[in-house]
Amino acid sequence: MTWFLEHADVVGRLAVQHAYLAGVPLLIGLVLALPLGWLAQRGGPWRPILLTGTGLLYTIPSLALFVLIPLVLGTRILDPVNVLVAMTIYTIALLVRSVADGLASVPAETAAAATAMGYGGWRRLVTVELPLAIPVIAAGLRVAAVSNVSIVSVASLIGVAQLGSLLTDGYQRFYGEVLLVGIAACVVLALLFDVVIVGVTRLLTPWARAGRGARPGSGPGSHAGSGAGSGGGPRAGGAA
Repeated sequence: MTWFLEHADVVGRLAVQHAYLAGVPLLIGLVLALPLGWLAQRGGPWRPILLTGTGLLYTIPSLALFVLIPLVLGTRILDPVNVLVAMTIYTIALLVRSVADGLASVPAETAAAATAMGYGGWRRLVTVELPLAIPVIAAGLRVAAVSNVSIVSVASLIGVAQLGSLLTDGYQRFYGEVLLVGIAACVVLALLFDVVIVGVTRLLTPWARAGRGARPGSGPGSHAGSGAGSGGGPRAGGAA
């Protein structure tokens, strides 16, 4: 505890760098995984290619990827860009399947009701299917966030400064307190990421906070379903 109090500024600076290296790829990976997951969810030959291919990316050892990327991009070995690119690859590997599963979880009758209301493919995807898929996608994002925080620490072995530097430093000097501070800081950072993701998910899914006793179809697709039922048209359940 004494070491932490004396070096709180160092730990704070490393934590900010760690959050940057883990958080930015999380956002970039999500943006890239959305169209890939949508394409995989549509089925056809792309599904096995995308799901298997992106899944295999996660099997690449992180240290090997950190060393390989500078050779591909022509960057310096200590350039943080190498870590950002590697973590983006790992994020995509985890999120493509989550996006595909999330979109597949949307009830067929809800999508059919939206189509009956005149929603085109793009409008239905953005206003109905993606909002309903948010809980599944968010679950995958939480896993990816914890994974990123963990894997980023490995970059300390190639000299990129972040919380993992405390782990390597404590190990090399046989200084247990530094090791404990590094581990605790990584755990706290992962928990903060998780809390933020859960909070944003709650904000984006207000129907889920309305209570579990709410009637089915009270989410984003309920407007399409009720509209399809009015005016003599088929209800959501009969449109499937």
